[in-house]
Amino acid sequence: MDKFMEQALEQARKAEQLKEVPVGCVFVYRENEIIARGCNLVNKTKNATRHVELICIDQVLEWAEERKLSYQTVFPEVTVVVTVEPCIMCAAALIQLGVRQVIYGCRNDRFGGCTVLDVPGLLDEHTSIPFHGGVRADEAMALLKEFYKGENPSAPVPKGKNLR
Repeated sequence: MDKFMEQALEQARKAEQLKEVPVGCVFVYRENEIIARGCNLVNKTKNATRHVELICIDQVLEWAEERKLSYQTVFPEVTVVVTVEPCIMCAAALIQLGVRQVIYGCRNDRFGGCTVLDVPGLLDEHTSIPFHGGVRADEAMALLKEFYKGENPSAPVPKGKNLR
């Protein structure tokens, strides 16, 4: 999986260049074919749902449609490789689609779908979708730390208290 994590890290570096939170992802079909790749586009699109996992889900839906395949048969053959633990929203989406497994780099201590809330435990009643972390975690964390040293140009302006 290291070669696929390298591809995800390349996408995270692209996100950093775009002034996005540097998270990158690839969706690997049947253990050897990348059928989706991307990075966060929340700031660019001004859409909070444009996390990389959801962008890749859209790509897989298009890929399956072009090949006249049912997405219900494609997603169970997909391994998600992402640089940062999926957030609660993305973890839930991946579980609902029934991906084969999720492999991530570093933990997401603020919004993680395993760390903050055990989404697999809540949603994964009949099947078990494994989430494995720690793959090149130091590199993924270094990208996040570098990003958060600067300012996010799309972050809202903090509101101060009115003095009376």
